[in-house]
Amino acid sequence: MSAMKQKKNAQEYVLEEQEEYMNDAQREHFTGILETWKANIYEESERTRAHLKDERTQTADLNDRASLEEEFSLELRTRDRERKLLHKIDKALDRLVRDEFGWCEKCGEEIGIRRLEARPTAELCIDCKEIAERKEKSFHDAR
Repeated sequence: MSAMKQKKNAQEYVLEEQEEYMNDAQREHFTGILETWKANIYEESERTRAHLKDERTQTADLNDRASLEEEFSLELRTRDRERKLLHKIDKALDRLVRDEFGWCEKCGEEIGIRRLEARPTAELCIDCKEIAERKEKSFHDAR
């Protein structure tokens, strides 16, 4: 199961009334999600490695060979995206250890439980993320 599929299956955190933001239970919840993602990515990587090793048989039919190469290419691109996600997961786990997880790296405000549920690797609150995206878009438009 891919990391992204696992994310959608993760148990949603239920906020208690007047619950303190980023308390032990919340940190434990997000640590569990991130560790599960990481384990799933490693499992998928190992499956890909085994698949590529097993499927390296030569085929005489050029169409079959082209299909096989396209499948390998797609699988490797997926693993590359997951490799980049692993880096983000490790950064998020590091922020959890330092008690910085859940706080916007730009403005210092709460990122919010629901945003973190949707993207546990988020480093910016939604407002700062929108500003960054607008700046990036205007930079690309100016080219």
